[in-house]
Amino acid sequence: MACTTAAALGCRFATAFRAVLAQGRVRAGEWTAVHGCGGVGLSAVMIAAAAGARVVAVDVSPQALELARRCGASAVVDAAAHDDVAEAVREATRGGAHLSLDALGSPATARASVETLRRRGRHVQVGLLPPGAGRADLPMERVIGWELEIVGSHGMAAHAYGPMMELVRAGALRPDLLVGRVLALDDAPAALAAMSGAGITVIEPQRRRPPGDGAGRVDGARA
Repeated sequence: MACTTAAALGCRFATAFRAVLAQGRVRAGEWTAVHGCGGVGLSAVMIAAAAGARVVAVDVSPQALELARRCGASAVVDAAAHDDVAEAVREATRGGAHLSLDALGSPATARASVETLRRRGRHVQVGLLPPGAGRADLPMERVIGWELEIVGSHGMAAHAYGPMMELVRAGALRPDLLVGRVLALDDAPAALAAMSGAGITVIEPQRRRPPGDGAGRVDGARA
């Protein structure tokens, strides 16, 4: 495995792997909604699709949604184009998702993820919700009345990587598709200023910028 591909693992791919399979108990044929298509979210889309789930990806970025389709999403919802994101997802999934993940971590996406679910659905909170961002106002009356599950998921220990790595070796999972940009160390400052872009950016310290290129040039882009 290339070092740039391995860089997509760890706190992104492995975190999503445990969230989708262990905590979310994804099932083939069911609908899985993923709110937020950054590194963790795109990983979750790919993993759920590889498990046989039908995936709807939610984000405000058209570029991120296009990447989600490449990762296996059956449907996408542009959150910026809908006043009621949860309703748009319920429509796309014909009644609501069986499993929904908040991969971003905001009060709005956490609530939307719960409201996305159909009866007895499962919500997995993956994105961090620091107190400074405000508390999520979850519809607990629906959680109770519809017997919804709310589960947290933080990460995956290195000793549990075996099954994930086997799927990567078999080609069932393609973390390399998540690497949008590979940069030289000199380009790191410009990349930090553009962290809102879709996909994962990898910095290779040994990479050198070709002569004549300006700072911030992207070499080996694979978005």
